[in-house]
Amino acid sequence: MPTRRTFIKTGLLGAAALAVAGGLYRLRQPAPLQPYQPDAATRAALTAIVPAMLQDALPAADATALAATIERMQAAIAGLPLPTQKEVAGLFGLLTLAPTRRLLAGVPDWAEASPEQVTAFLRSWQQHRFALLQSAYQALHDLIFGAWYADPESWSAIGYPGPAVRFG
Repeated sequence: MPTRRTFIKTGLLGAAALAVAGGLYRLRQPAPLQPYQPDAATRAALTAIVPAMLQDALPAADATALAATIERMQAAIAGLPLPTQKEVAGLFGLLTLAPTRRLLAGVPDWAEASPEQVTAFLRSWQQHRFALLQSAYQALHDLIFGAWYADPESWSAIGYPGPAVRFG
């Protein structure tokens, strides 16, 4: 069982590592002055995360549905207020920068991550003791599911017939 001193040292080292990684990310990519546009690294992360989050709802090996969902996510993010877009950009920055991706997600590379690794990462964030990581999971969940169910073709899977039609 770790001592209190060891726990505090580990926490301080972890906070310092995250601060350094965040600073490196900010140096690598300046803060967006325009709506957030995902880069190639973010698209690679989403290509791994979206199927793991949607599980059976996303048809297996349906690259078109996956790409369309990522595009709808981009559109949803672009509709958010600029400060919120910056927060989303920061989340994707943490998920794509190698040191923080390994530390926070436990994934060496999104392109090579197995579905089991991605599912384990999502589950760990969903049930994490830190509310910040739970909030990050919830943000990913809401963006992904919102983008997926924004497509009327996905409604049949949940038995939703579509919006009610009003007459005159």
